[in-house]
Order: sequence, then structure tokens, then C-alpha cells
Amino acid sequence: MQKGDFVRINFVGRLESGEIFDLTDEETAKKEKIHSEKIKYGPIPVVIGAGFVIPGLDRELMEMSVGEKRSVVIEPKDAFGDRDPKLVQTVPQKAFRDQKVEPRQGMIVDFGTMKGRIQSASAGRVRVDFNNPLAGKALKYELEIKEKIDSPADQVKAVFEFFGFKVGAEIQGSEAVIETALPHEAKQRLSRIILDNVKGVEKVTYKESFSRDKQA
Repeated sequence: MQKGDFVRINFVGRLESGEIFDLTDEETAKKEKIHSEKIKYGPIPVVIGAGFVIPGLDRELMEMSVGEKRSVVIEPKDAFGDRDPKLVQTVPQKAFRDQKVEPRQGMIVDFGTMKGRIQSASAGRVRVDFNNPLAGKALKYELEIKEKIDSPADQVKAVFEFFGFKVGAEIQGSEAVIETALPHEAKQRLSRIILDNVKGVEKVTYKESFSRDKQA
């Protein structure tokens, strides 16, 4: 594979302890008794070298071919980085009371630009770890390239699919015409990804359609 290729991949990600932290394979989820009806399983589309996956996986994918499987260990520097002690911070308990939140150990908190996990809450102070939960950890992956996506229209759809959206798309010359009713900010972000990665596309146009509800 090469940088810029669109592919669908399957993977199972484990900590060194063997605990699974992410996966796409439904059978493995059932076997390990972590299956959830809320999760959509199956191969996911990614653009190699475009930041869709951690750097270590990008490097491995560039060395693989369609249908190939491999087991790899990704060190922290090529995954989610090392833990930064400066990202463990003390927040006054009043900041939580103002939001009518009772801080508890293990709770995930969202401060808008950052998310963290509460380590402790006592004496009017709350200790919050803003490091990524996987920071400082070596990650084990079972990785497989299922297929390569070559059609520009399918590549456009794949970008939306990666972010959880299903859209209609067609290519008209150098223009990608997409049917969706996403918010403007999402369209802007996804358009930039398409223009940067789908060869031959110089313009992205969105259209919306409405139809009368069918009467029973």
C-alpha cells in the first residue's frame, strides 16, 4: 500500500495485559463477551497516511497488501504518546458545583477543549488526569487489510462512513456531488478531507432533497 490509498481494515486492539480496548470484529467481541448492540461492527475505511489511525498503524499498513494479516506491537511514541505529568491537574471542587456535578473517582469530565478522568476528590479539590487513557501504553494489534477502495465516488462515501455518516455521492467531472443534510461545520471539515485525499476532485457540492411523507 501507499500513502493516500483508501482501504478497509479489520483490527483488534489489546493492551499488553490482553484486555481489548477497541475492535471491529463482531465474532471476536462475542467470543470475548464484550459484544454491544450499540456498536456497529465491521471493517472500517481509512486513508493511509492521513491521520485516520495512529502513526504506528499507518506505517504497518504501508507495508501490507490487500488480504494480508499481521500482528504488531505499537510503542507509545507511535501510538498515543507518553504520559505527561503536567496533564494531571487539580481543579477546585467549586468548578463542579457550579455545573451541578458531583465529582467521583473514575468519572469522565468534559471541559470543552479537553476531557479527563477524575483520579480523586477530597478536601475541596478534584484531581483530574487529562492524558489520553492509552498514553504511555504499548498496544498490540491484530490487523488485516480487507480491500482497497479505488472508485472516487466510493472514496468520498468512505470519508463520511469513517465519521459515522451514510451519504449518496457521485462524481461529475472534477466535482463531488453529495446528498446529505449535515451541519455546515461538518460539511466544511469533511470537504477539506475529500479535497486533500480524493484525486481528481477539485470541488465539493452538497444537495438536500425533501419528499412528502407517505400516508398510511
